[in-house]
Amino acid sequence: MPSNVSAKTPAPSPRRLPPLLRRAWYGLNQSFRQRIAHLKITPDQFSILRWLSEGDPAGLTQRELTDLMASDPNTITSTLARMERAGLISRAPHEKDRRAHRVRLRAKGLRTLGQGGKIALSLQRRILTALPEIRRARFLEELATIAEACVAASEKAPGK
Repeated sequence: MPSNVSAKTPAPSPRRLPPLLRRAWYGLNQSFRQRIAHLKITPDQFSILRWLSEGDPAGLTQRELTDLMASDPNTITSTLARMERAGLISRAPHEKDRRAHRVRLRAKGLRTLGQGGKIALSLQRRILTALPEIRRARFLEELATIAEACVAASEKAPGK
């Protein structure tokens, strides 16, 4: 063994997609959570506000929000209940489907989204400075491709 290599030096760990994605998501989520705490919302609630603002002006169904959030229906239902109590959203029976409810932004939700959106964009800019400016757009494109591949893989999972 060469004298400059210690027997105790571990081999470099392989770069694996799941731990890297989880670490990136967790760090981003925690950083955003801290920055929006004064708005009295969570990152998931911010995402729901964003989806509602970008969706059908008539509102989105709870099922649509569940799919967009890649979450389970019970979690979305309880999150929406808290948001409704806080005056951020309203829920009303769907005009055609008696089992569904339309979820809409209220004025307070729209204001909160505006404040949170500025914070989100600032945080995104800050995080992306880890890459040279010339690589940032390409990185986001490639990350979107990876996200789509993950969704496709889950849809083609054995047993589906």
